[in-house]
Amino acid sequence: MAELANCKSCGRLFVRVSSPYCPECLKEQDKKFDIVYDYIREQEHRMATVPQVHDATGVETELIYQWVREGRLVSAMFPNLGYPCKSCGKMITEGVICSDCRNKIQGDLHREDLEEEARLKANRLKTYHTRRI
Repeated sequence: MAELANCKSCGRLFVRVSSPYCPECLKEQDKKFDIVYDYIREQEHRMATVPQVHDATGVETELIYQWVREGRLVSAMFPNLGYPCKSCGKMITEGVICSDCRNKIQGDLHREDLEEEARLKANRLKTYHTRRI
């Protein structure tokens, strides 16, 4: 369903169908994508990192990160392209956080579960039961 929205890039009001960007900004992004893709498609630039691509093309790093996140630039074809982990900033190619941060969070959750279980067990030991006659 179409709705009115402000463009995420320029702030103009437009009828939003699917993208958060107005048609003019989408055209501009497509032109920038073509520039980036033409650059990294060349054999000598396939191993380029995002900062190197930014320096060579002038395209904003956030846009390049967005394209990698969306899968428009596939890390299988361009192995050094990635985007920063939301937690620590380490470069990743999938998900939102890196495996180290994911493991740390899972460990913290597991530790909290064990602590909660120990608290419940301690409370059960303090409970006295009486028999009703």
